[in-house]
Amino acid sequence: MIDLVLFAGRILLIALLYLFLYAAMRSGIGLVRGQRRDAAIWAIDVEKGSKLLRGLHVDILGPVVVGRSPSSDVVVDEPFVSATHARFTLQGPALVLEDLGSTNGTLVNGHLIGQPVTLRDTDEVQIGDTIMRVSRR
Repeated sequence: MIDLVLFAGRILLIALLYLFLYAAMRSGIGLVRGQRRDAAIWAIDVEKGSKLLRGLHVDILGPVVVGRSPSSDVVVDEPFVSATHARFTLQGPALVLEDLGSTNGTLVNGHLIGQPVTLRDTDEVQIGDTIMRVSRR
């Protein structure tokens, strides 16, 4: 009789273990799906600038640095652009633009920014002579 109780206990333990693993896997897949769905909410499109940059579309998946340096994510090769001029950063669902201490400044909708600015859909960002439009999907 005791062998039957121990066998039933083992079966119950294995069933609970599989149920736990199934629940953990299901919630993990839900998290991954959520990250994929929200991954590229924001994008920037270059509307005015050099021929090489015009029409450039960049999905914002993480920090994006704009500057004259070849190590920048978006290279703007103009004399009025600093090596690392500005940075686009995702903060939750919001897109934030920060001037990185550039010499000539960064403009948002024609206004010079002095501190990080939360951007809205269709905002215009000007770095040197390059104009970028921010869009949200």
